[in-house]
Amino acid sequence: MDSPLTLAQPPYLRLEGEGIHLREWSEEDIPALVELYDDPEIARWTPVASPFNTMAAQVYLTEAQEARAQGRKVQLAITTDGVLPRGEVLLFRSKADERDLEIAYGVGAAHRGRGLASRAVRLLSEYAVRHTGARRVVLCIEEGNAASIAVARSTGFTLTDDEPVLRTSRGRPITLRTWSLTGGAA
Repeated sequence: MDSPLTLAQPPYLRLEGEGIHLREWSEEDIPALVELYDDPEIARWTPVASPFNTMAAQVYLTEAQEARAQGRKVQLAITTDGVLPRGEVLLFRSKADERDLEIAYGVGAAHRGRGLASRAVRLLSEYAVRHTGARRVVLCIEEGNAASIAVARSTGFTLTDDEPVLRTSRGRPITLRTWSLTGGAA
């Protein structure tokens, strides 16, 4: 049996390319987290707390740091200058199959439409393919999320015939479809 994937490497992850910088979150980012995630579109498509205030941001950051320390998840701020967060991209073991790594992402309302999510997904996918030993890199997207489907297509992911992933978000059942990175796309 394959051993579970770990994301406990390196101690601090920073990726650069595609005109963006991905870096780990810090305490100084609490106000930026609130600005990014206290948004109806983020609340609609993600499981983050809503409303997303300073207390929610602190809990979110603490949980992100604990998951990182345990090698379960990496959450990176999407920046264009290495400083100001404009969104976030996450890499974690898939709940559907622990041999796979899943990427999730969100971009603040003021920064959408600039290709930040696509660039971040490409950069993090390349890292995952080269450094983790994952069987596949996947995105799990709710069918009505046209923006995320566009990101998946633009970054070389294709819709799989995997069984839909059923989750609950804010008390409502959601059905996610799995998109897998096609060979050589990263």
